[in-house]
Amino acid sequence: MKTKFRIGKNWLYIPLIALAIFYLLPMYVMLVTGFKSFEEIDLQTMWNLPRGLALDNYIEAYGSLAPSLWNSFLMVIPAAAISSMLGSLNGFILAKWKFRGADFIFPFILFGMFIPYQSILIPLVVFVNATLRPLGLGGIPALVIAHVIYGIPITTLTFRNYYASLPQELLEAAKIDGADMLGIYRWILLPISIPSFVVVLIWQFTSAWNDFLFAVVLTSNRSWPITVALNNMAGSQIISWNVQMAGSLLAALPTLLVYIFLGRYFLRGLLAGSLKG
Repeated sequence: MKTKFRIGKNWLYIPLIALAIFYLLPMYVMLVTGFKSFEEIDLQTMWNLPRGLALDNYIEAYGSLAPSLWNSFLMVIPAAAISSMLGSLNGFILAKWKFRGADFIFPFILFGMFIPYQSILIPLVVFVNATLRPLGLGGIPALVIAHVIYGIPITTLTFRNYYASLPQELLEAAKIDGADMLGIYRWILLPISIPSFVVVLIWQFTSAWNDFLFAVVLTSNRSWPITVALNNMAGSQIISWNVQMAGSLLAALPTLLVYIFLGRYFLRGLLAGSLKG
């Protein structure tokens, strides 16, 4: 019986491997094209390995994208950190501090997850131009604020469900020791919230880094993040696909490295109950 079950389980790997290969094919084309010279670029030979390693493609791509690369870091790091902290505070209040209207406010916050970016573009641009730019908060700061606000629903959901799974006796014991609500959060809940922080930080980092729509309407030439700069690398008549692919890899590298080195912590955070309930 165990042998049959093991054989049946092994068959599951066939479609999984096939799907993995299918989704990795664009990555393969991007890698091999990024190392090819311009003369090798052809649709007929797009699957072929490069005859040599044209590292000049990456040097040229980095030279074009370097300012925008650092703009992206200046944008995603505070956006991920601030939205995660606000989500943690919201989750704590909604899960452990029962007050009148809490059951209405929580679904109202979650409603923000289902609002498409496109539907609020015009009001967002009007708000930024009328309110934030006169205060010197246009460009990157405006983009940070937009991603913080859009990130609050998912971070609140994550922390609220995580804190709701914690035993109430933990808070009662802290109250007996004289801790107030802020002290309970600071000394009890915050230190054990690392799994949830890992989940939301990785999620928000990836979401903000890959954004194009907000970035293209809220930033100008000097404050472009890398997604907008990559789009503008294409020429009007002749496109250097090898340099474009090298730039695409440079743009994707930070998020790839985050999931390669922190992916296991992301899964542990999910399994720790941060998205349960």
